[in-house]
Amino acid sequence: MIGEHTDYNAGLCLPIALPHRTFIALKPREDTKVRVVSDVDSENVTEADLDGLQAGGVEGWAAYPVGVAWALREAGFDAVQGFDAAFSSCVPLGSGLSSSAAMTCSTALALDDVYGLGYGASDAGRVTLINAAIKSENDMAGASTAGLDQNASMRCTFGHALRLDCRPELSPLENVSQQEFDLDKYGLELLVLDTQAPHQLNDGQYAQRRATCEKAAEILGVANLRVVADSIAKSDDPFQALKETLDKLEDDTMKKRVRHVITEIARVNSFVRAFANGKIDEAGRLFNASHDSLAADYEVTVPELDIAVDVARANGAYGARMTGGGFGGSIIALVDKGQGHEIAQKIADRFEKEGFNAPRALPAFAAASASREA
Repeated sequence: MIGEHTDYNAGLCLPIALPHRTFIALKPREDTKVRVVSDVDSENVTEADLDGLQAGGVEGWAAYPVGVAWALREAGFDAVQGFDAAFSSCVPLGSGLSSSAAMTCSTALALDDVYGLGYGASDAGRVTLINAAIKSENDMAGASTAGLDQNASMRCTFGHALRLDCRPELSPLENVSQQEFDLDKYGLELLVLDTQAPHQLNDGQYAQRRATCEKAAEILGVANLRVVADSIAKSDDPFQALKETLDKLEDDTMKKRVRHVITEIARVNSFVRAFANGKIDEAGRLFNASHDSLAADYEVTVPELDIAVDVARANGAYGARMTGGGFGGSIIALVDKGQGHEIAQKIADRFEKEGFNAPRALPAFAAASASREA
């Protein structure tokens, strides 16, 4: 919902799990061989061997599931052996809707089940599986990610948004709370629209922004930007405190990145309060402020995202913003129930005029996290 590029700054995030699913059928093996296939390319089976496997040792999409097994073994779970697995997914690829997390988390949960690790049955236990999914993306697939997507995929509950506090010192019992997210209660629907502008996080842009934030924290003498955000939030004059903080940074780009992170962390708590109290206009304003900050300060939007957001706002949305890491992908918009289709069509009409790919509207509500289906 809100809280973009805050997870790797020990900040706050507010995701929901979408109803779209990545399915995995997995059979354990008695050796260390792995064979995976996807319905996207069902003729080609990718093979790997966990024995002696090193970070970055698998290329392409197979790096994600193979990397999970590798990460679990690296963490000391020697019971995890090879497997054969087939994947089928209705999560749009490259859309900023966590398709990679859906794959790694479904793999982690399946391996936990077939090898009897026992972590998938509890929320706190799932954090162990989440860590393996994160390590797979970071070290095997080379995609910089900090855990927002994986926590959403594994810890969200039906009808709720997950308030995730990413401070590293917090335990799994302390870092999440379930926030009621009942769209029907307020006569709303959530429009999710895939702009079809390709989205990748392993092209260096995401990692570059993360490095800038880490450097800023070092200059400011703190462990992470969350420390700064909390200090500013507690000050008598947060606007002045933010200005004074930014004045300590010489690089203008760094100032913009830090300003986004600090204000976005504040927007998460504000959105939780606004939605809980039925202040939908305020919730929409926070959506808009988030997108504007991501565009102007974090510079992760593209024309398709900005135009889709503008059209949604101009046609009655309470608020609209990009979602995901940016550089392509999807937008979300809070709209009155029954209005989503009309707004999506307006966006499609504008995209046609601009010569963009046709966007794709997706049904959305706060769904449950990953589970065993059969």
